[in-house]
Amino acid sequence: MTKPPTLTTDRLLIEPLAMKHWEAYAAAWADQRMTQFISPEPRSRQESWMKFLQGAGMWPVLGYGYLAFCDRISGEYLGLGGLGQFERGIAGLEGHVEAGWAFGYAHWGKGYATEAMSAVLGWADTNLPSPEIRCIIDIENTASMRVGEKLGFELIETCEVTTGPLGLFSRLRK
Repeated sequence: MTKPPTLTTDRLLIEPLAMKHWEAYAAAWADQRMTQFISPEPRSRQESWMKFLQGAGMWPVLGYGYLAFCDRISGEYLGLGGLGQFERGIAGLEGHVEAGWAFGYAHWGKGYATEAMSAVLGWADTNLPSPEIRCIIDIENTASMRVGEKLGFELIETCEVTTGPLGLFSRLRK
């Protein structure tokens, strides 16, 4: 069983999801600005609770999962992300580790996603056997597309889902 790591960057503490993150997590996912490229509606508290547990619960089953992204000085919860397997029914994701990230709206545009996911992907490159990680990004989410490019993800196809077109991206271990 893989224990979730604690990682640090210049500005971030990246740590296992815990109850101390719950209220900020729920508030972020209740904000339509944050979910605009992820789902048609903000998440209910109950839906957020299930997703929160899912992100933390993948670690003992898969050896990877989601982590909380917090300000290194204040400890403030900023967002989350990591690696998962969500059984989304998207053929191009089947059998692949999937990267994902989401930040509260107030923390957009500050470079946190690139900083956090660079650390997570560095951990993955060292600790996971798979040389390839994939991700999906709403093609209208230009900011997240830029983050993906900075992280080394390349568009391999566009797929249509119920919420609209998504780009499917691939990144090979460095």
